[in-house]
Amino acid sequence: MKLLLKLQKLKLLWTLKLPNRTFHGHPRLLSSDVYSQYESIRQGKQEIPKYFNFASDVLDKWSEIEKAGKRPSNPAFWWINGEGEEVKWSFEELGFLSRKVANVLTKECGLQKGDKLILILPRIPEWWLVKVACMRAGIVVIPGTSQLSAKDILYRLQASKAACIITTGKLAPAVDSVASQCQLLKTKLMVSKGSREGWQNFTELYQNQSADHSCIKTRIQDPMMIFFTSGTTGSPKMTQHSQGSLGFRPLLSERYWLDLTPSQIIWNTADTGWILTSIASFFDPWVFGSCIFIHNLPQTDSEVILNVRGKLLEIYLSAESIIAFLVFNFLGGEPLNPEVMEQWKSHTGLDIHEVYGQTEMGVICSVSKGMKIKPGSMGKAAPLYDVQIIDKNANILPPGQQGEIAIRSKPIRPLGFFSEYLDNPKKTAESERGDFYVTGDRGTMDEEGYFQFIGRDDDIIISSGYRIGPFEVESALIEHPAVVETAVVSSPDPLRGEVVKAFVVLSPTFSSTDLKSLTRDLQDHVKKTTAPYKYPRKVEFVKELPKTVTGKIKRNELRDKEWGRI
Repeated sequence: MKLLLKLQKLKLLWTLKLPNRTFHGHPRLLSSDVYSQYESIRQGKQEIPKYFNFASDVLDKWSEIEKAGKRPSNPAFWWINGEGEEVKWSFEELGFLSRKVANVLTKECGLQKGDKLILILPRIPEWWLVKVACMRAGIVVIPGTSQLSAKDILYRLQASKAACIITTGKLAPAVDSVASQCQLLKTKLMVSKGSREGWQNFTELYQNQSADHSCIKTRIQDPMMIFFTSGTTGSPKMTQHSQGSLGFRPLLSERYWLDLTPSQIIWNTADTGWILTSIASFFDPWVFGSCIFIHNLPQTDSEVILNVRGKLLEIYLSAESIIAFLVFNFLGGEPLNPEVMEQWKSHTGLDIHEVYGQTEMGVICSVSKGMKIKPGSMGKAAPLYDVQIIDKNANILPPGQQGEIAIRSKPIRPLGFFSEYLDNPKKTAESERGDFYVTGDRGTMDEEGYFQFIGRDDDIIISSGYRIGPFEVESALIEHPAVVETAVVSSPDPLRGEVVKAFVVLSPTFSSTDLKSLTRDLQDHVKKTTAPYKYPRKVEFVKELPKTVTGKIKRNELRDKEWGRI
């Protein structure tokens, strides 16, 4: 099973229900919608604007359309927690509340345009409010998963030089344990009903603020978000995106992968720390004035997901592992193959559409609505990108030949591309080969332009949608006194696609230790040292690791044996 969008493979399940609105030949467009107002730019009749801000140029425009009675009455944002709590906001209410939060950030916290804010919240409404508020104030927001450890948080605070962090009471102690090492951290805001020394209560601050706030003027290339993304070696890189690459990109693109309308609802279950949630539960749906539905969903619950989907939703979007979990209930855990896709449709009436992308440039390929579905294919290139299969010399390979998936980046860098790996010009330069950005993924393209994912070209592990670098796990393991040497690779798993496996050379003093007990100890150690999702679900104890003549561990050999390639 392959998981993409840094890297996650997405499954879109489309229903047949369509509203009856018409506009310029398209059966579902509103004549006044925001997307339609940029048609002349998409046709090349006008240049891309120099200035752009998603909050003022998209969200506030939808608020005006809404107040004029030209948008359906469904909310812009709809959240439930499964325990009776519910939040519904119109675009007008979203604007009102986010202006109050913008005043908290600028007046109470003293943040200015260009300052960085780390946002570590689960699927709760405040995550959306803070993101919109940051755009209004020109603050660069850095989302993170709630599974981050104190060590992960320290690295992110120090690397980003963040001036503010917003998180829950649950994570506040982890932040406090490292805050003294972060001299640039000025403000800590806690989303909680309680209080904690050294923290300000987010809810109390914004409820008492004025909603009078003028959105700052931002250039289209101004930084807007930073995502930390794991690499094969070293610590996670800071992938920086601009107002244009995330906010303006869906306005410039054709109505490709989502093809939503203001009458529709979308539900995406991805973690708030990943770019998928920013794309599928923020920018792209709100460009079309659609309703974003969120279930707090602390844990994956197939019964909840199916029940809610059946009652409420027209489009469902999720990482492949969650779809695999739902299909597991129908088909006994079989991977997604043609038979599974057929059975899924027979049980739900929905097709599965695959989408491929990365943190660096969002959606790269998709099986859009109306396209022929080829099981195992992730579709054709997204409209903004020239996607090719290339060799090691950046030569384009013919259809059917395996190579690296790459996107043309020269002579003109596409708008959807990330700006850079912040403070890491070497990695930024290494991401390109010739005229192409190389994804690090191997694949093929057929005669019709459909792409198929083969696997990673490096040691990155993608498990249940989480991107895990072996270096991070090895660094945690080597701190344990029982470990002399270790190598971490991916291992196949029927539910998660792949999982972390650690090959461990033991210290002689631990040679007589019960291995089952030691395995649990090592797993717990990794969970405590770094984010829990990175722990090795499989551990194999070996006398030695395969190495080259220069002493470098042969990870490829271990990985290939694990996957049955040798």
